[in-house]
Amino acid sequence: MQLRKLGNTGLDVSILAFGGSSLGSEFKEIDEGEGIRTVHVAVDNGINLIDTAPYYGLTKAETVLGKALREIPREKYYLATKVGRYGKTQADFDFSAQRVTQSVDESLQRLHVDYVDFIQAHDMEFGDIEQIINETIPALRRVQQQGKARFVGITGLPLALFRRVMEHAEVDQIQSYCHYCLNDSALADLLPFLQERGVGIFNSAPLAMRLLSDEGPPHWHPAPDALKARCAEAARFCREQGSDIGKLALQFSVANPDIHTNIVGTASPQRILQNIRDIEEPLDEELLAAVLQILEPVHNLTWSSGRPENNAENMPQ
Repeated sequence: MQLRKLGNTGLDVSILAFGGSSLGSEFKEIDEGEGIRTVHVAVDNGINLIDTAPYYGLTKAETVLGKALREIPREKYYLATKVGRYGKTQADFDFSAQRVTQSVDESLQRLHVDYVDFIQAHDMEFGDIEQIINETIPALRRVQQQGKARFVGITGLPLALFRRVMEHAEVDQIQSYCHYCLNDSALADLLPFLQERGVGIFNSAPLAMRLLSDEGPPHWHPAPDALKARCAEAARFCREQGSDIGKLALQFSVANPDIHTNIVGTASPQRILQNIRDIEEPLDEELLAAVLQILEPVHNLTWSSGRPENNAENMPQ
């Protein structure tokens, strides 16, 4: 498994990271034992970064992951979790210093670890950005000083918010999702800004939350219909060529050396092994060009997320 230097953290992270959302049955109900085996297979095959959140499965993902981690030496993986999001409605967000501090302790208990490597403000577009700058991040820095986290990060969908927050507060790492994949590469425009600050980059959902898959997206996927249709067309084209769009999507994302790691989520040992094998194969440039042409009419088409004042850039035109 290829490693890349994660910004100024000094950490060498695998270009594939394991995402915990599937362990929370976010996409479909899982078998807990299978989920635990998947974590073990991922680490045994070179993945050294694991990302989760209390939101995934309403603490189920952290709980299942914690059971898996009890059997893995702590030095074999870097661990990331999040604070601030605890449910699916706006009322389920709380970025106050008191709540995020408490949340870290709760996560550590569920995960059966003494510290996490990354603590991240989760989906910050649902919060008051001034609070995140002036209250949440300082609270997470205090958590860092207490030895409960090594680095502080932020996550979200609207790319403009990363720049806005980092102009006023220092962070070590960001997690962006659905913005560096076959249908949307808008994150590339932000890379110079992030590189200048030495910020570590987690690219989450390189398959665009299963838009770029044969099984298609889950029913709750917020993508516009036009985007779903074009992705389905691209998936059909790949099948007709005897290939798989998920494989192509993963290869596309990991090919960019400026994207430090790419998070894939699954609760299937076979699927994570297939992901690892896929990125070891050469990228089919001819197939890639044809798929990008299919997706060109919806390139960088995204959706709104969070408070209206925080996601205006993401409204479909």
